[in-house]
Amino acid sequence: MPSNEELTELAWAVASRGDRQAFAVLFRHFAPRLKAFLMREGSTVDVAEELAQETMVSVWRKASTFDPARARLSTWIFTIARNLRVDHYRAQRRGVADGDAELAGCEAELLVDPAAPLDEQLRTARRELGVRQALAQLSEEQAMILRLSFFEEQPHARIARELSIPLGTVKSRVRLAVQRLRRLLEDFES
Repeated sequence: MPSNEELTELAWAVASRGDRQAFAVLFRHFAPRLKAFLMREGSTVDVAEELAQETMVSVWRKASTFDPARARLSTWIFTIARNLRVDHYRAQRRGVADGDAELAGCEAELLVDPAAPLDEQLRTARRELGVRQALAQLSEEQAMILRLSFFEEQPHARIARELSIPLGTVKSRVRLAVQRLRRLLEDFES
């Protein structure tokens, strides 16, 4: 497995020379990880694969915008994937006006127990949709810090190193992001 420095060099080769071999190495390394990440976030296999490929196309096109001083390459790439996923589901929701129809359109994406009573399935689906909508309203910075801390279960010290920010800043950002998410969820439930 390539080190962070090696991955950064590959990204630089893509950005500066359009190096297809370097991109192929990046693709082989990140595409399966992106697909797994997107599936863990609730995407179907087909959507996860499509978004993983879109992410890598964005990496090819935007490689010159990557700044290793701001974040690790993996963080940058996974942020692109997360943003594409959010955009994908926002676009899906725009086509549906009614809230219950919106739930019906997303039922394949929701983690609802089909054996549960129908009213419980609907409550669970609404709650999960509320969480997804609240997460989509967070800033990119807040969503990334929550993803790293809670979904990837990275310790705060590792997040601080990965994002090149002080440990106290990580803790503050996590606390603020959780507070904002809590407020958004309260608004959704009321």
